[in-house]
Amino acid sequence: MAEREIAAILVCTEPEIRYFTGFHTPFWQSPTRPWFTVIPATGKPIAVIPSIGAESMHQMWIEDVRTWSSPRPSDDGVTLLAECIKETVGDGDIGLPMGPETHVRMPLRDLDRLRSMMGEFVDVTDIIRGLRMVKSEREIDKHRHICTVVSDAFDELPNLLSTGMTERQAFAAFRAEILRQGADDVPYLVGATGPDGVADIIRQPSDRPIDDGDLLIFDTGSTFDGYFSDFDRNFAFTTASKGARGAYRAVWEATEAGLAAVRPGATTSQVFKAMNEVLKANGSLGNDIGRMGHGLGTQVTEWPSLMADDSTVIEPNMVLTLEPGLLWEPGKAMVHEENLVVRASGPELLSRRAAPELPVI
Repeated sequence: MAEREIAAILVCTEPEIRYFTGFHTPFWQSPTRPWFTVIPATGKPIAVIPSIGAESMHQMWIEDVRTWSSPRPSDDGVTLLAECIKETVGDGDIGLPMGPETHVRMPLRDLDRLRSMMGEFVDVTDIIRGLRMVKSEREIDKHRHICTVVSDAFDELPNLLSTGMTERQAFAAFRAEILRQGADDVPYLVGATGPDGVADIIRQPSDRPIDDGDLLIFDTGSTFDGYFSDFDRNFAFTTASKGARGAYRAVWEATEAGLAAVRPGATTSQVFKAMNEVLKANGSLGNDIGRMGHGLGTQVTEWPSLMADDSTVIEPNMVLTLEPGLLWEPGKAMVHEENLVVRASGPELLSRRAAPELPVI
């Protein structure tokens, strides 16, 4: 900030406010009230928040907490926020994350009003991105814990599921097991079942019964103390076809290639290429998902993206997912995902490595 003469940064989304203040609450599910934090170039952040959050925010490390009674549509914190920024800015610029994977959480007319009062903002996505991509050891410990919890839950899955259950029942059983193993929440759980595989693997469950020969994929983002795991596992019921077993082995080997490519100084694009070469060699019909992994943190997906043209340089203590996927027959996809932290010597797995052969229930 000092190098770029940025006097203050404004953040207004849950991940950024939580990152800089420690304020962690499910109250963000309500879209009614805006929340703001001003990060000066020197000194502690300043919280500008609805009065309903004052007690919780005062329990954080933040000393300066400014509140207003909200909701107040005529002036929902805009004047109070502008006054706070004016105290802080001086002659410097005001930063606001504006790039990919950021958003502004306030009504557009309030943002327009704030701009009219303060002038234009400067994009500081690179500053926020650089901070959040590289994790502290305490953050990594939280990731490691929730990855262990979910790995244990996946290990129990063959004892929980059987043919005849509906997708909805299977989802409920798995979610309950993750919570039983010690997760705080399971905010993200998608998957699908189908005869020898399906292509749509991110949908909500239906009342379709699971049958012999079905493939199942579960992909979950579960949390502990606000930090996510994000990996999937694949299973077959009763029998697995040669094609399904081959597709599973292909994505498993692609993950091995990705693990071999992950090291400080390599780029995300190099890791993508290493995995994609294995998939192409195994007859992939294509991958139009756009990437084969991503960063992980206080959100289930964060920077960077493992894609052909991302080219982010990998650094120690980045927490990443490897997620190769292929379409092995029309209408049939296979995706595999693991979580890792980058160390000086290479990757350290946080998720328990999946079996090299397709498990059969």
